[in-house]
Order: sequence, then C-alpha cells, then structure tokens
Amino acid sequence: MPVIQTVLGNIEPNLLGRTLTHEHIALDFEHFYCSPPEDFQSFLDQKLCLTNLGFIRQYPYSSLDNLRLNDDITYEAVIKDLELYKRFGGSSIVENTSHGLNRNLEFMVEASKKTGVNIIAGTGHYVHELQNSEHMKMSVEQMTDLYSKEIITGIEIDGIGMIKCGFIGEVGSVYPLHDFEKRAIKATGEIQEVLGCGVSFHPGRNADAPFEILRLYLEAGGKANKCVVSHMDRTILDFDQLLEFAKFGCYIQYDLFGTECSYYQLNPTKDMPNDAHRINYFMKLIDEGLINRLLMSHDVHTKHRLTSFGGHGYHHVHMNILPRMFAKGLTLDQAEQITVINPTNWLEFNI
Repeated sequence: MPVIQTVLGNIEPNLLGRTLTHEHIALDFEHFYCSPPEDFQSFLDQKLCLTNLGFIRQYPYSSLDNLRLNDDITYEAVIKDLELYKRFGGSSIVENTSHGLNRNLEFMVEASKKTGVNIIAGTGHYVHELQNSEHMKMSVEQMTDLYSKEIITGIEIDGIGMIKCGFIGEVGSVYPLHDFEKRAIKATGEIQEVLGCGVSFHPGRNADAPFEILRLYLEAGGKANKCVVSHMDRTILDFDQLLEFAKFGCYIQYDLFGTECSYYQLNPTKDMPNDAHRINYFMKLIDEGLINRLLMSHDVHTKHRLTSFGGHGYHHVHMNILPRMFAKGLTLDQAEQITVINPTNWLEFNI
C-alpha cells in the first residue's frame, strides 16, 4: 500500500489533508545576502523590528538577521505560525530544506509534535555554491546512495532515533547549470525511478532553466508525474512559454504567495509578480485544463514572512488567497484538487 513518509513516521495518504508543498521552517540563507543602497545600510544592519520592517520588506536579502531562520526567537515564531496554520485548517507542510541549507531534522520533529502538523522532510542537494568540499566531490552514484539511504533507512538524530525523508528536494541549480548540479539532477532521476518517490526542483532564475532540468531528469529515468518544478511564478513569466513547458507533464508550482514587493533582489532585471498576478495566472492555467498539475505554497525562508515579524504566516494561501480565487470562479472541488489531491498524488509512494 502507498504511504506518505513524515518525520514522525508513515501515514496513510488520505490523512495528508491540506498541504503546503514548498516551505521552510528552519534554514540559513545568509549566502544570498545582497548589499542595500548605502543610505539604508544602518537600518538593515539592525535586528528586525517595527522601525526597520519597511526597509526589510523592500530589501529582504540585505538584512542578515532576516536571513537567519534558525535562531531561538525564530523557532518560537515558527511554532506559533504552524499552530495558526493548523487552527485555520492546514494539515501538512513539505519542508524543502536540503543539503547546503543547514537542514534541522530535530526541529522538524519537535515542531510536528508540538503543533500536530505533518512535516515531510527532503533529501537532495541545493545549489553548488552552498556545498562543502566533501559533497562537491560526490559522484552520481554516491548521491543516489545518500538519497536512498535518507529515504529508506533515515538519518540518526541523537535522542530521537532515525528520521526518514519523504521526498527528494529541493534540488537546486543556478543557470547555466553547474556540473555538480547536473549530477544531482541525474541522481534524483535515477533514484526516483527506483523508489517512486516525489521530487522537487529549484530552477535557476532564467526561463530556460526548467526545460533543461526536466530533460536531464527524464533522461535519467525520472517520472514527470512525480516531479515538481518550484518557483514558476518568478521563472517563466510568458504564458505561452509556460504552456509549452506544461507539456512535460510535471507539477507547476507557484510558491511565492505573500511576496508582494516587485523589486526582486536576486534577479533585478525581472519584476516579481504579486499575489494578484499569481492568482490570475493560476486561473488561466485552470482554464487550460491543468488543474491536476498545479500546486501552491509560500516558500517562507526569511523572518519577515512570519506573523511575529509582521508577515503573512503559513496560513496565507488558505485564508487569504483561496477566497480571492473563489470570487474569480474557483470551485471547492478545484481547491481540493490543488491543496489536497495533487500533493497526495505527488508524495505517496510504496516503501
């Protein structure tokens, strides 16, 4: 029988419930620090507070404090937001922190126990720049061994025991793809074919990146219907090109809901869409018959996205976005398909 593998053990697929398919509850994003305008530096060097929140919303990657989603005060804020998510009907979260982002499995277990939210942990490698020398040298075979071990056997955590990952992701790459990232994509495809698990890719900030990733993944044996391509709301902005990409048959994930600042520091040449744009694109994709290939999330990875720091929290999609989509014609069955059925079909596999 198929199962879904959470950090607290296996659950039956019909128990997954409403699910956010791309989130983080603990990680270190300091590598992506961007220098702000000189006049704003003093505001952004301070710890996040009400007096500098406006500066941080405009320049989120220019505050080192904002990029640390792994300190005690943040852990408390995450627990609070997971409790809100649960209270407002959320059930599960797919935690996409992979090797290179300082994954914290111990906190995932603690958070799941405290809040009752199912948390599915990921294995795999993020972009090459964040890997240590030992991982950079890994061959495709060594990567497949690592991914399969973390899914089948698990990772031993002192005082807790073995914690098993439930999918491969996020598998990160820049553009053009680095050789290390190509190996990680190939390894992901090879082990996906063997295990039948779900996988999730983080593409580089270029519209051609998803196409190249999928070709490498499919050539390695990976199945399109178990593959998510993340961050499509900042990657392929031309709708006709998006429809062309959809022919691969993978899941198209819009996972930056709640990001309303149009200035995108990590790619200043592109305007970041806001939630209105995301909603309208989603409705157009539904009209094109792609309802069974769509996923939604927030990709929370900085402090200022949490409610304790003035953000929207993990409940934003369910409490704020879906009602706006209902007003535009989304049906209850379609919402169920996107938030429950699609995540379940993606995550379930036979152990």
